[in-house]
Amino acid sequence: MSTPPSVIFVCWGNICRSPMAERVARRYFDDAGVPAGLSSAGVSDEEGFAPMDRRAKAVLEAHGYDATGHRAHQISAAEIAGADLVIAAEPMHLTMLRRMAPHATNLRLICDYDPARKRGTALPDPWYGPDQKFTDTLNSIEAAMPGIVDAVRRLS
Repeated sequence: MSTPPSVIFVCWGNICRSPMAERVARRYFDDAGVPAGLSSAGVSDEEGFAPMDRRAKAVLEAHGYDATGHRAHQISAAEIAGADLVIAAEPMHLTMLRRMAPHATNLRLICDYDPARKRGTALPDPWYGPDQKFTDTLNSIEAAMPGIVDAVRRLS
């Protein structure tokens, strides 16, 4: 039996957008019956091993997602090389990932999987805005998720 495809969601500090995407993905992949190894990471180490941002956690839980047990960590070149897909929140994150792993061919943007979005669009960053921005970010993640599930299904 082969190993299921692995997907890593990446944002800046791994406390808002990428863990939100990971938790949403868990439900979408389970509902679709598509096996995958799902995780998240940040391009920065500034959050250390911090838990998920309380606002991100609250929005996930309000929408029925499991938000327990997350701890931030910085992605490594080895993680990039070992993943089937590394899905970043913003073009800037792709640039940083490419510096870490210059030969990587598995790097994508999350909003590129949303057919209603222009390619290259960044996932909204809710950090500096009101709590409603976290709901907006969740909506954007959910809009991209069917495309991500389909992409990973094709990898299987």
